[in-house]
Amino acid sequence: MSRTPSPAPPARSAAVPEGRTRRLLHFGRAMGEMVAGAAAEGVARLARGERPGLDQLLLAPDNARRLAGRLSEMRGAVMKVGQLLSMDGQGVLPPHFAELLGGLRDQAHVMPATQLAEVLEREYGSDWHRRFRRLSFEPVAAASIGQVHRAETHDGRVLALKIQYPGVRRSIASDMANLALLARTPGLVPAGLDPGAVPALLARVQAQLEHETDYRAEALAAQTYRERLGADPVLYVPGVVAEHCTDHIIATEFAPGIPVDRLARDGTPQAQRDHVAAALSRLAVHEFFRMRLVQTDPNFGNYLYDPASGRIALVDFGATEPVRPERVEQLRELGRALRADDVPRLEAAAQAAGFTAAEDPPAQTAGVIGLMRLAGEPLRHQGPYDFGASTLFARSFDEGRAQFFGAGYARTPPPDLLFLQRKFAGSFMLCARLRARFDIAQVFGIEL
Repeated sequence: MSRTPSPAPPARSAAVPEGRTRRLLHFGRAMGEMVAGAAAEGVARLARGERPGLDQLLLAPDNARRLAGRLSEMRGAVMKVGQLLSMDGQGVLPPHFAELLGGLRDQAHVMPATQLAEVLEREYGSDWHRRFRRLSFEPVAAASIGQVHRAETHDGRVLALKIQYPGVRRSIASDMANLALLARTPGLVPAGLDPGAVPALLARVQAQLEHETDYRAEALAAQTYRERLGADPVLYVPGVVAEHCTDHIIATEFAPGIPVDRLARDGTPQAQRDHVAAALSRLAVHEFFRMRLVQTDPNFGNYLYDPASGRIALVDFGATEPVRPERVEQLRELGRALRADDVPRLEAAAQAAGFTAAEDPPAQTAGVIGLMRLAGEPLRHQGPYDFGASTLFARSFDEGRAQFFGAGYARTPPPDLLFLQRKFAGSFMLCARLRARFDIAQVFGIEL
């Protein structure tokens, strides 16, 4: 929820559009721009003698750029889904599309000063400016639901204020209805998918987004998570400062640091990258098996690395979910089967967890088990696993895409498993981004 400022292009300012009509207008513009862009792209390709499909035209690079810009202006649910696609879309969306949407993770448009002042007055009262010795109007981070500002209290404490965009919660239902229309875009959803699967998944995402706008619940989740994590030499959760929290503002101790994925850039020593990747992988395992409280949003901006101390601040707990004891045991058994590469045992564990069902076609079950065995490769690796050299992520996505869009696809896992999958996949993505090398089998082996 907080980070030290770093050199970046000037933030783009735009008022958050409020009200169903205004947001529908913005969304309509986005769709209109995509259609117009597809038409222009089609004319150009036909002139070159090509015969592109409609999905190729709609998901072209210029359309991705237009859509990312429009989602950044809107913020809220539509931007959040764009963030999800940017992390999970590799192998489903074209690479250029996923890359451009990736800019949504922490680079939204920011509220203009006038709108920010209105929010502060609504939350803190007309004398809000007397509450702090200093408050920077330049945000240190801006995302889909809120933006973060640095403030200093009169007693010298430095805080991070996560300020929710106005009207975001009220806009979620209409935004999701609009996104359901976008889901009909050719090439985004497999033809063989159960017609009820997409609305059910969007409903689950909507419920999660509505939960993330409950800042009182998030503040409590942060405190609970901090208590369960306990003292750790590397990982910590900044404390919540309750007297400056409201229904739409969360105040915490300010945590210095940079998003951990920036360590992938030039010159970061291998040992430093390994240190961060191993610590966050250990955290994912600890959350699930010991804490039984998982922060299911693996956005890289939620982990702030401080080079001066070597510590990592964990921020943003809107997507924190408890894990049922029976689910822990089901996935522990699944992990043991993967480590042993015991196919019959894996089949039984996958069915018990809900990844497969007895009535599924044999070919579909075999495909799911094959994908699981592929994903379990690091658990069977002896010694340090080289994430930078590994092709596992690309192979998994290629296989997953083939199954997802293949004939006969008919099942999505239980919603809680989808979010847990995303957490572990996000941890693997980070390790790959950092080109880390460490013994991942040993990290998991402690609990298996």
